[in-house]
Amino acid sequence: MLVAAAVCPAPPLLVPEVAAGAAAELGDARTACSDALAVLAASRPDLLVVVGAAEEGETGSYPQGARGDFRRFGVGVDVRLGDSARAGDGGGGAGARPLPPSLAVGAWLLDHARWGAAPLEALAVPEALDTPGCLRTGRELAARAERVALLVMGDGSACRTVKAPGYLDERAAPFDAAAARALGDADTAALAAVDAGLARELRAAGRAPWQVLAGAAEGAGLDGRLLYEDAPYGVGYFVAAWS
Repeated sequence: MLVAAAVCPAPPLLVPEVAAGAAAELGDARTACSDALAVLAASRPDLLVVVGAAEEGETGSYPQGARGDFRRFGVGVDVRLGDSARAGDGGGGAGARPLPPSLAVGAWLLDHARWGAAPLEALAVPEALDTPGCLRTGRELAARAERVALLVMGDGSACRTVKAPGYLDERAAPFDAAAARALGDADTAALAAVDAGLARELRAAGRAPWQVLAGAAEGAGLDGRLLYEDAPYGVGYFVAAWS
């Protein structure tokens, strides 16, 4: 059963070495992520699952100890999904798949927070996974243990300004406002109702992970708090904590 969730943005720019001179611009977002992870730790989960979207070829499950890095973004920063001792380093050996970017950012956040509260694993869902598939995946995750927590990695629209990755789209601000309300209110019905087609047009990479969360939280009766909302670089970033 889902007992807690943290929703965090997934830009590699959260990692100070990637952001370089602009690292301070996301300082408030990092602080909010730390606060959300503290809520997860306080929930005393039996299992934490990091959920993020990924491109085809990078989807699927990743075990504790899986490794990732940010070399594709020009920096030699390596990350590992939690302490691999419990997993016998089964996820970090030669030939193992590297974490996709969204999960690598999640691993960095957990390391930054010195996570040690529970065993963990990660799941990369296809960016194009339809809503029923997302909801079904979430229900399956919630049934994995008596007390399950999720760290949900994903951004809002990437079309908030003319300098945004997707240029300016007037639909982006209302889309992000609705997403922020749903995440802050722990409104599973509103998250499940997010239009996958519109999300794709607005390049909102968080849509599938959010809908996985919606499926996992069905009937859990969790309350939500929105800890951060902004659109630096023209991309909607949200941090929320559910418990």
